[in-house]
Amino acid sequence: MAGFSRAISSSSTILVLCCLFFSFSEANRDLLAGGKTDSWKIPSSESDSLNKWAQRSRFIIGDTLVWNYDGSKDSVLLVNKRDYITCNTSSPIEAYNDGNTKVKLEHSGPYHFISGAEGHCEKGQKFLVVVLSEKHGRKFISPAPSPVEEFQGPAVAPTSSASRFKGSLLMVAFGAVLFLGLH
Repeated sequence: MAGFSRAISSSSTILVLCCLFFSFSEANRDLLAGGKTDSWKIPSSESDSLNKWAQRSRFIIGDTLVWNYDGSKDSVLLVNKRDYITCNTSSPIEAYNDGNTKVKLEHSGPYHFISGAEGHCEKGQKFLVVVLSEKHGRKFISPAPSPVEEFQGPAVAPTSSASRFKGSLLMVAFGAVLFLGLH
């Protein structure tokens, strides 16, 4: 009976650690806007628009959107809904022109982004991201692709060595607990 009790205890510990590991692995993702490095441009077609990518993706609080572009020719503007619809670049909430913009999604709800380059927004260089609340964000996984369209979910931006180290450390700790729990 003691062996059975120890097995249940070990299994419970492993289950808790697995849940913790998977919750840490989902947090704080760096996502390339549009799913690729050259997405911040005037779309060549409606299917090439950033809004199509954003509609097929799920964003949660703590995610970071990453744009790569030529900062001397373009910019990323975070604007309100009205300025998004009218492509008004005169009063952005935030303006970025560094060529490697990172915007952390800190609250649920819509985020409206437009290009700051003259005429680009009017030609479709804009997109809307809807961030799910923490309560709802964990329940969703990016939807399955339809049979007729190629699916490109959010591309994860390259991470720093510090992030890889943190993930490796978690794996080592998980392995150690698993090993000790089975012995």
